[in-house]
Amino acid sequence: MLYMEQNWKDYELIDTGNGEKLERWGDVVLRRPDPQIIWPISNENHQWKNVHGHYSRSSSGGGQWNMKKPIPDRWSIQYRDLKFHIKPTSFKHTGLFPEQAVNWAWMMDKIANANRPIKVLNLFAYTGGATLACASAGAEVCHVDAAKGMVQWAKENAQLSGLADRPIRFITDDVFKFVQREQRRGNKYDAIIMDPPSYGRGPNGETWKLEESLYPFLEFCTTIMSDNPLFMLINSYTTGLSPTVLENLLTMTMKNRYEGKITCGEIGLPITNSGMVLPCGILGRWESS
Repeated sequence: MLYMEQNWKDYELIDTGNGEKLERWGDVVLRRPDPQIIWPISNENHQWKNVHGHYSRSSSGGGQWNMKKPIPDRWSIQYRDLKFHIKPTSFKHTGLFPEQAVNWAWMMDKIANANRPIKVLNLFAYTGGATLACASAGAEVCHVDAAKGMVQWAKENAQLSGLADRPIRFITDDVFKFVQREQRRGNKYDAIIMDPPSYGRGPNGETWKLEESLYPFLEFCTTIMSDNPLFMLINSYTTGLSPTVLENLLTMTMKNRYEGKITCGEIGLPITNSGMVLPCGILGRWESS
């Protein structure tokens, strides 16, 4: 199944080809690499050449932005009532993954229709797209990421969205250690969101390899779920991991305990010029019946 949000106004994937994507972020047009795009550019017209910034990869690794027109140090875009600061970073990213809006809409709907208080744990939470979505729908949210700069960015996004007074805890910490402490403290959550990396290293040299670590981590996360959980959401951008794998993991960890329903599939973004879809990772959702 393909999941896609088509109600963006401030973001647009204009075109793709030759390993690159052409995107509009508000009034700013950027050209960035994407390894999934193995097809040619149909028509490298003025849109491709008339960009504000172009990120080029270096043959020695990494890359850099070549700014062709002046742009602000950062600017904001809006999805529904949520607002996000956008800033081109040295790693080609902009601080937001717009394909995730399809998950934000789903979570907002689940929380708004739960008719009870909902506590959400957002792990590997980045700049807080999911955190803001859940908070705006009325949930109490705990936002956890190991990168101090990303947590600060998330706080600023909450302020920008008018959500600074909502019950959001922003935590800069190793995700695994935080979950272990929450279990020892007896804290419980009605919903857990996670966007784990393919590979990572903890502060004391601990290694995280998705294929080896995801199942035991999911299994441990079930120990901090409430007796009446609402949902669990897993996002993954790891190449080679299929939606069926996420379905199997959620079946073994969540459905076997709580029954409920599992849906898994690809996330995509519609491409304006071609009418095609750019694949942007996979998702796995468990939700209560």
